Amino acid sequence: MSQLAEQVYAALLAIPAGRLCSYGDIAKLAGLPGRARWVGRLLSQLPPNSQLPWFRVINSQGKISFSPANPNYERQLRELIREGSADASGKILWRQRRWP
Repeated sequence: MSQLAEQVYAALLAIPAGRLCSYGDIAKLAGLPGRARWVGRLLSQLPPNSQLPWFRVINSQGKISFSPANPNYERQLRELIREGSADASGKILWRQRRWP
């Protein structure tokens, strides 16, 4: 695993349960400002059984980046609802739950 990936994973693990970050936020926290797309690509390559809280990362508009037709969209939304970062109707609570 590369040092840059480790920096991203450390930033990802720092997000408290029930809070949200954008890909750009994670890039900045990892010391990689301007690398939001790279962070997204890295997270998209995580294995399905990853224990990293990838689902706490959404785009800068406060939305899930997956298409609603993608099974990962529902998986991410379920996790966000479970942690209280989205309400039962599926609305992402971006402004209230953004971190840091």
